[in-house]
Amino acid sequence: MENDTHQEELTAAEISALWTSYLNDTMMDCGLRHFLTNVADEDIRSILEQYLAISKKHQKKLTEIFNAENYPVPQGFTEQDVNLDAPRLFSDRIYLELMLNVANFSLAIYGLALSQVERDDIIQFYTEALDESQRMHKITKDTAKAKGYYIRYPQIPKPKQVDFVTDNSFLAGWFGKRRPLLGVEIAALVLNTKRNALGQALITGFAQVAQSKEVKKYFEQGRDIAGKQLEVFSSILKEEYISDGARILTSEVTDSTNPPFSDKLMMFLVTTLIASGMGQYGTSMSISPRHDLGVHYTRLMAEIGKYSNQGANIFIKNAWMEQPPIAADRKNLAK
Repeated sequence: MENDTHQEELTAAEISALWTSYLNDTMMDCGLRHFLTNVADEDIRSILEQYLAISKKHQKKLTEIFNAENYPVPQGFTEQDVNLDAPRLFSDRIYLELMLNVANFSLAIYGLALSQVERDDIIQFYTEALDESQRMHKITKDTAKAKGYYIRYPQIPKPKQVDFVTDNSFLAGWFGKRRPLLGVEIAALVLNTKRNALGQALITGFAQVAQSKEVKKYFEQGRDIAGKQLEVFSSILKEEYISDGARILTSEVTDSTNPPFSDKLMMFLVTTLIASGMGQYGTSMSISPRHDLGVHYTRLMAEIGKYSNQGANIFIKNAWMEQPPIAADRKNLAK
């Protein structure tokens, strides 16, 4: 019997991945269209245009899938969420740094989706999306290097021979003999300083233009959290005379107070960055055997987890949160 995979119902993993992708792509569409109204650097403009073309292609394909499945197309973000006449809020450098972060995020999220989906057409969609992300990651990183914006990760000495761990101090952190940082621990710390530097700059700009007092206060709190966590990671590296690989980017934020985006869109971007950050902290903790690093990551995850929960409450209070794909409430149905 011929198996027509296109007749298979979408799984929970598939519909959730598609739904999330649609929201992310509509958010990207709004952001990129505003960036393109004021970007000055032609190389960065080209990158923004390529990302926008990919986003629009995704939206078209996702809409076709939803319609074929008789599944409601999410609202996502629309013309109501962007003001193309507003002046720029960020410099071209921030645009490039953000696109590099988007490329890194896409590699992770599309790779995860590809590992979970089963239907051939959905596998094809995420395979192509991952290929596009790999291509744009290289283009964006090469451009950042060429413009002198990209800071390389630190180097460590080459070992003279193969060695083995024989001392429990390998795991120590707070007390007793503490070994130098491993290469993987350095890479994780540097990545987290870079992410927090970018996050601090974005939230600084958003705090300037947010319309709601509650949202403005939320962004101001997030700006301070990002700055504090950046300092934690930076201080760990500096204790061992290792560069943190980050530059403070708040000077790349303009003095505009005219919002280019709705509070809803800015809140969504910040909560997306928080979710990505929590995932990165979890990964960083899993590859960092030194006990003091694990304690730092656990504490900082708890802090941004609490902050994320506050953001979710603001979303719900303002009726901004679309209901994600959800299982049937069997207990309620039984009544």
